Amino acid sequence: MLSVQGIQKIYSTTGGGGVEAVRDLTFDLRKGEFACLVGPSGSGKTTLLKVISGLMGATKGQVVLDGKVVDGPPRNMALVFQEYGRSLYPWMRVAENVELPLKVAGVGKDERKARVAEALEAVGLAHVPKSYPWQLSGGMQQRVAIARAVAYQPEVLLMDEPFAAVDAQTRADLEDLVRSVWAKLGLTVLFVTHDIDESVYLGERVIILSSSPTVILEDLAIDLPVERDQLETRSDPRFVELRHHVYEQIQKAKTYTGDTGTVRTVA
Repeated sequence: MLSVQGIQKIYSTTGGGGVEAVRDLTFDLRKGEFACLVGPSGSGKTTLLKVISGLMGATKGQVVLDGKVVDGPPRNMALVFQEYGRSLYPWMRVAENVELPLKVAGVGKDERKARVAEALEAVGLAHVPKSYPWQLSGGMQQRVAIARAVAYQPEVLLMDEPFAAVDAQTRADLEDLVRSVWAKLGLTVLFVTHDIDESVYLGERVIILSSSPTVILEDLAIDLPVERDQLETRSDPRFVELRHHVYEQIQKAKTYTGDTGTVRTVA
C-alpha cells in the first residue's frame, strides 16, 4: 500500500549549505497495517510525515502509494495533526468542520451528510454535530479532527503525535478509539509518537528512528493480541518486555551518530 524508498531530506541554510535531517529511510506498509514511528526529539519524524503526505518534497528518494509516486497530497490519504485546535475552524460547527474536505473534493450533498453522520458516530460525537469546537473539551476536539479524516474515507491515515496535548485519561480513550476505527474501516495507519508505551500499545510494529540525520535503527514486530485493553494489555509481561526493548533502543538512538555525527552539514 505504502512504500517509502530511500528518503533523504536536506534543509537549505544561509551560506549555501544545508542540514541533513533525514538520511536514508526505507520501509513498506501493507494494506490495513498499523505501524508506529518513534524516535528522540528532533529525529525527523514530522519531516518524514510531511514528505510521505506530499506536503514537502524529498531531496532524494520517493514515496509510492498504491503503485503511484507521491508528488503532492494524495486524494486517498488523510493527516491528523497534534495541534487539533489550529486545524478546526472555530466559526464552523462540528458537522461543518467534518464536512469541509468533502465539499472541497466535490462529494454530493446527500453523500456528505451520510459520511459526516457515520464519522461522528464512529468517534462518539453523534450528539454534538451543531456545537462549535470551542464549546468542546480538548479530547472531543481531537475526535472531531479524527472524524474529519475518517469521513474523507482515506486508504492511508497519517497521525502526527495526535494525543500529545491531551491529559492521560483522554489519551487512553483516544488510543482505544483509533484502534477501533482502524479495525472497523481497515485503514493503513502510520502513527508518529514520542510515547514509547503508546507505540507498543497501538501498533502491529514499531519503527524506531535514530537521532538526526535519521535512519531506521530497528523495525520491531509487536506480537501482542489483536484485542487490547488499557489495563490487561499494559500489565501483560510481553508488553513490559517490548516497552523495555523500545526504551533501550530510544536511549541508544539519542547517542547514535552514524558515520559523521548527529547533525551533518552538507556543503
